Amino acid sequence: MFDVTVAPAQKALDSEPPREPRAYEALVREIGEDGAREVREVFWSETCARLQLFRTLSLAQHQARIAREAHSLKSAAGTFGYVRLAALALALEKTAERLSDVEFRDLLDLMDAAYAAARAQEPPR
Repeated sequence: MFDVTVAPAQKALDSEPPREPRAYEALVREIGEDGAREVREVFWSETCARLQLFRTLSLAQHQARIAREAHSLKSAAGTFGYVRLAALALALEKTAERLSDVEFRDLLDLMDAAYAAARAQEPPR
């Protein structure tokens, strides 16, 4: 099962850039620099909390919640152009009900790495 579920996630991590800069630029055009900066800060805060939350949830008991949280993360990451993180969140959303605990933890590790890579590519404030 590991090859079926997490391997596509690893492929997403390898093939997607951490950040698509034009996505943020589009947001700036829509809501202005100050608004985009504020919304992005909320995104970082909520994403950090969400990634920590995943580590506290039992996959066996909270599959539906994990899938919902992953869906929300996917959408938010996509809005800001964090394509790796969005792809991995999509993988978690779609496979939560089939993952083993080991696969779940491996996917969370990939998501943490994608989050760190996206943060590292952030332009200076």
